[in-house]
Amino acid sequence: MNIRTAELEDGASVRTIARRSLESSYSLSPQTIESAVTQWYDEEDIIDKLEEPDYVMLVAEREENVVGFAEGVVVESDGDGDLLWLHVDPDYRGEGVGERLYNTIYDRLMTMGASRLRGRVLRDNHSGNDFYEQHGLVKAGDERVDIDGTQYVENIYVEDEPTDIETIMGNNGDVHIDYDDAERGSVAPFFAAYNDTDRTDLYGYFCSNCDSLDIAMDAMGRAECNQCGNQRKATRWDAAYL
Repeated sequence: MNIRTAELEDGASVRTIARRSLESSYSLSPQTIESAVTQWYDEEDIIDKLEEPDYVMLVAEREENVVGFAEGVVVESDGDGDLLWLHVDPDYRGEGVGERLYNTIYDRLMTMGASRLRGRVLRDNHSGNDFYEQHGLVKAGDERVDIDGTQYVENIYVEDEPTDIETIMGNNGDVHIDYDDAERGSVAPFFAAYNDTDRTDLYGYFCSNCDSLDIAMDAMGRAECNQCGNQRKATRWDAAYL
């Protein structure tokens, strides 16, 4: 088996594997899966990803056929390296493809500046949750995501024990910042902010560039700090993608 950096010519194989893997592992409608694959892995999107310095996509080849791929991004230097997706063609599962991809993308993210791995997976994907737990990651929390008009719970796993939250004063009382839940920004990361210490009532986001809670958000999931202009980059389930 050969693990290598993805190339633009891998696009058709990546789309096929993503579609088959999502159909096998996620309880999503065929329309949602097709929309997601089209938006995430069309030629223009793959070009943009491969040109990002903090992003990596790897493919696994067996006998010159692409049988799996993984993609990740460094959210913050000396902080989180997010494993965004790890997909293996269902016909090749159980043969060590996922393990090789996981180990290789882990090493690559650490080389790029991350200090630990973080992963997200829908709660309904039991094999995905088991995969993270088998690799020593612990559940740090969860959040609700809207996928094509339906609410799902997405579990967040981190490589070490969840960190404590920091409490700061907001306009209407205490706000609790979760440093295990970072999102990429155009200038610096955003962190999830909650109204409660159990991290169940989301307040919004905290901009680490200027330490502000003054974040504007729209229905498409886009966010921008009103103080410094830092913009949250779209994540995989954002409505802007689907």
